[in-house]
Amino acid sequence: MKLAWDGCLNGRDVGGLPSADGRRIRFGALLRSDSHNRLTADGIAAVRGAGIGRILDLRWARETAREPSPFEDDPAYRNAPLIAELAEQGTTMPDAYRTMLDDNRRQITGVFVQLADAPPGPLAVHCSAGRDRTGVLVALALSVADVPPASIAADYALTEGCSGDTILRTLSHLENRHGGVHAYLMKGGASLTQLRQVKDRLLS
Repeated sequence: MKLAWDGCLNGRDVGGLPSADGRRIRFGALLRSDSHNRLTADGIAAVRGAGIGRILDLRWARETAREPSPFEDDPAYRNAPLIAELAEQGTTMPDAYRTMLDDNRRQITGVFVQLADAPPGPLAVHCSAGRDRTGVLVALALSVADVPPASIAADYALTEGCSGDTILRTLSHLENRHGGVHAYLMKGGASLTQLRQVKDRLLS
């Protein structure tokens, strides 16, 4: 569901996606978008009115310095770069995502667990375009909530210029190289309790 945040070009609520146990992702649980620095006054008011529990800004420090978040002084806001700024990337999007995950597991997990310990309220995740870093973190969260890969890919493909095959191949890589999303995150430092907290938070 598209977010009515004026100035946000790529914002949506991922609510409604099915889980393997028959439940669905709650509407209002996980919101993904592009950078908030382009929000208008009405858009900023809409975000504040949503009662956000945590805003995770996945951008690097140089990005936030150049284009600050309007929420940087809010208690809900966290600047949590998902990957190292000098991370080497592959030549295709699946290659880039695989490199991102392989080279930044502990950092990615450190960001992920901030979803688990967030105060009550919607979780808002964004990077710059709301595509790559946001897409990877959202895919991890949805996987922990047992959303099938095909549904994760369908949501990812709603972002302009994105192919669901990219996320399918990324999830397949996590399964083949790391033993799956749960194993990847636990090897990165997450606990079973934290994974359960994210799952319970997202599901209806």
